[in-house]
Amino acid sequence: MNLVTRPETTAAPPGNERRGGEQRLLLHCISWDEYVALGEILKDRPALRMTYDRGNLEFMTTSPEHERLKKRLSRVLEALAEEFGREIATAGNMTFRREDLDRGLEPDDCFWIAHEAQVRTRQDWDPTRDPPPDLILEIEISRSALNRLGIYAALRVPEVWRCDGERFHIHVLQSTGEYQEVEASPTFPGIPVAEIIPFLQENETRGYLGMIRAFHEWVRQHLPKP
Repeated sequence: MNLVTRPETTAAPPGNERRGGEQRLLLHCISWDEYVALGEILKDRPALRMTYDRGNLEFMTTSPEHERLKKRLSRVLEALAEEFGREIATAGNMTFRREDLDRGLEPDDCFWIAHEAQVRTRQDWDPTRDPPPDLILEIEISRSALNRLGIYAALRVPEVWRCDGERFHIHVLQSTGEYQEVEASPTFPGIPVAEIIPFLQENETRGYLGMIRAFHEWVRQHLPKP
């Protein structure tokens, strides 16, 4: 087993200064059974993310900034679903593992929308029975050493939203098995989702619920006409 610690100064997305609080640890030559066993030991630590990719295992501890941004983005997505009249099922940072792919990870949040009815009463996820989430949220206060988008592509997740608090990206899975970055979400057509950043940023004049109310009003202005 090989161990590598990543200095905080190397983990930030290009063009961003590092915002502190997150730490990463990268292990090499980890077997699938070791990964699963470690996941079971650490399963009750909600601020810990594990990413496993064919023998490489990364641990990440999330920062308060990460968690606040995740909460706001998740609530924004729920508001979109409410305005579109869509049902959703969400499982937070549930672990998704595929032994046949030798890969696994926890997203920041996950949503079934098109396939909501299929998982509505599920308490776990079985890849032989259940569809992957229709939409995944990734908060990137710092950047993973592993290719998390590649793992989502292998899991066949149709749509991934990435946000660092200043920039927002939408990735849609193509028939080639790779993601293409797009301007608007196919799940919520007609909404310029990339313009939601101001609703995710904290300020002194508008509280959390005020942000949600303002976002609902903004969405109604952009809803497609009947």
